[in-house]
Amino acid sequence: MAQGPRHPFAPSSPVAGSPVASRRTFLSTAAAALATGLAAPALAQSNPMANSTVMEAAVQPGARRNASAFRTLRWQDYFSNTKNGVILVDIDSRALHYWSEDESIYRLYPTSVPATDELTRKGQTSVTQKVTAPPWRPTPSMRERYPDWPEFVAGGDPMNPLGPYALYLSWQYYRIHGTHDTRKIGRRSSNGCIGLYNQHITELFGFAKVGTQVLLI
Repeated sequence: MAQGPRHPFAPSSPVAGSPVASRRTFLSTAAAALATGLAAPALAQSNPMANSTVMEAAVQPGARRNASAFRTLRWQDYFSNTKNGVILVDIDSRALHYWSEDESIYRLYPTSVPATDELTRKGQTSVTQKVTAPPWRPTPSMRERYPDWPEFVAGGDPMNPLGPYALYLSWQYYRIHGTHDTRKIGRRSSNGCIGLYNQHITELFGFAKVGTQVLLI
């Protein structure tokens, strides 16, 4: 049986103690990552010609393990037009591509992707809501797998796994969102959503609009 993703509220390695200890471990690890710059690989780039070319990524030392094996993709191979902008999520490369409607803006971001094939959904959808400081609730299936998870985490809480911004999709429970746990980026680590570094979701949130086309491949 495929193993599910790591508990988002637990440390990366087993630690004896109470949930308070887990929270402290998570917060200290996240803070250390941010302080050392591991959360900021320079992968998002602007290039009006990038619908046919992907530039080589300049990744900061220490963050290289989070880099994905990016591949060149063209929006024309997946969308009939760029109305409202388009987001292409490449599950295999663990990368998100964004093109603005007039193609003057292109961005390439490393992402986290679903931990198992069973949690992965592919196909066409769209952005239906843009939410700042999104609250988090586990899905019914998450509650079954992890009954000890909290039923609700408020937006803005350091323990909230959705980060500062989220793009809600037409598929129930599926989001493109930030994450405070930078270790997840570039890995199969999510419960189904697509995660970005917080600075990257902040930029994408500004570009995207309700109605932006989204395709997961």
